[in-house]
Amino acid sequence: MSNIIADYEVATNSGIVQGYKKNNIVYWDDIPYAKPPINELRWKAPRQINQPKKLILPRDDNFCVQRPSSLGGASGDGMYVGTEDCLYLDVVAPANKNSVLKPVMFWIHGGGNTSGLKDLYDFSKMAKKHEVLIVRVNYRLGPFGWFTHPSIQELQEGLDKSSNYGTLDIIEALRWVKENIHLFGGDPNNVTIFGESAGGHNVYSLIASSEARGLFHKAISMSGYTTSVSPKDAYKPSKQSFTYNHSSFNVVNKILESQIKSNPSKKFSNEEIRDILLNLSTEDFFQQYSDRKSYEEIPLLTADDIVIPSVGLKGALSDPTLINIVPTIAGSNRDEVKLWLGTAEYFVELDYSFFGSMLNIPKVVLKNEDSFEAFNYYRSSAWKIRGVDIPINALREAGNKNLYSYRYDWDDHRKYLVADFKKLIGAAHATEIPILAGNSLLVGGYPLSDLIYPPGKSKFYLSRNMMIFWTQFAKSGTPGESTNSIEWKKNMLSQEANSAYLILDNKKNLRMELDNNTLKSLSEELYYDDRLTEIEKCVVLLQMFTFVGNDEYDDHIKYYQGTCNRTKSEEFIKANASYIEY
Repeated sequence: MSNIIADYEVATNSGIVQGYKKNNIVYWDDIPYAKPPINELRWKAPRQINQPKKLILPRDDNFCVQRPSSLGGASGDGMYVGTEDCLYLDVVAPANKNSVLKPVMFWIHGGGNTSGLKDLYDFSKMAKKHEVLIVRVNYRLGPFGWFTHPSIQELQEGLDKSSNYGTLDIIEALRWVKENIHLFGGDPNNVTIFGESAGGHNVYSLIASSEARGLFHKAISMSGYTTSVSPKDAYKPSKQSFTYNHSSFNVVNKILESQIKSNPSKKFSNEEIRDILLNLSTEDFFQQYSDRKSYEEIPLLTADDIVIPSVGLKGALSDPTLINIVPTIAGSNRDEVKLWLGTAEYFVELDYSFFGSMLNIPKVVLKNEDSFEAFNYYRSSAWKIRGVDIPINALREAGNKNLYSYRYDWDDHRKYLVADFKKLIGAAHATEIPILAGNSLLVGGYPLSDLIYPPGKSKFYLSRNMMIFWTQFAKSGTPGESTNSIEWKKNMLSQEANSAYLILDNKKNLRMELDNNTLKSLSEELYYDDRLTEIEKCVVLLQMFTFVGNDEYDDHIKYYQGTCNRTKSEEFIKANASYIEY
């Protein structure tokens, strides 16, 4: 850190942080925004930190506890990586100084709220080119971020009775921004939250949370979703589902069984269970949580009536008395689920050809292209309906008049000997982030970055315009126009369409579009689609109605003219849950 300059030293309420300048950008790294949520603070709301005279030093690997993953998470060996002491944020700003406070863009990473970290995402080019400050934040994940059990909530008061600790972490980080960001040249009265996948989901959560009121002024949800569960179902689900066998009830029971091998009939009080849980090491607790099938997860965001209204996230978005009404953008990607389909053994296989071996990239072969494309079409279209159209229409019903939608379609990838990336990846989940950031290194660098994001006019055009749209929205509340004068218009209901949105694509195809897709119309279309077998159609329907939101299978399966057995569809998913590690 020999390039630390005294001019960039900032005294915040959580300590003195020394910035460093690189390529005309100033970075302030690893600033604590709350006390470490460890020991007695595990499973409690974040506590404000006040140590203004303490020198903040950079910290390696300060991301939150998660399974190792090279796909949007932290790589590593062993059962878990990360630490419970993870409540840190970074600030990035243009180096030029002036008296005018700059808009603040607050990034919330994705990863299913079970993985991910701030350090993966570099938006410095956006900060430099468009005169905005970027804040990126870590927040508690998985069972440390969202956990519901009587031994925790019933023995606590106030915000500590919530089980949405990860959501509260993000809110605490926003409070820190409100109090401190002016010291870095940022405007605390012009904060835009933006996030992708679970980050987009968390954007919706902040819109629906009274605890976040007044802490942000614009919102962008990228590939978000509206899943939330009742506290009762978070603890012990009433219906069989992919979270049923791995709820906190089952996780804690496994822990108790390991504690009482000598006395299996022992009954524990809530106080005793709490003490056991609080005294378990990170590894011992996470080991029980991690011992599950790939399709099993614990319930996460809870409609606890403390942080999230009791009607749930989806229900809250249409109620003007519950939400924070701010200008909002929401969008999804045309090929969202190719990120997962392209690694599923059911759809692809690897061929270690000569050229692939030279590049250390095997040739990826589609087993059934028609089935692959059909699965993607219906499930990705359903993601747009459930993750974009329904939330946007709910916000409109609540009185929000400043709403914008998009669909990301860019797929100008290379067709190579090792794979046809245009077909295999397309406009998949998260592929828009490197384009928005102007940084292809986010996907791991050469050679993969050049295969997926080949240099050229197409990539340059969309990257430039996505930055313009996002930062113009942060500055004014409207995304404005592209460099070739295509206006991003509001998403307005009309007789012609259920959704009006911008297609984000190359210069030829960037345009406003309309559609009337609904879950009902998709179900009817699927019935006549001969690319899929009957069981495949039923699996698609199950995923359409249960992913990217709450389980609404029983509400929508009536739209399908065929006959499906939910149990058989679930068994099909379990039997074909194997994925290829590239």
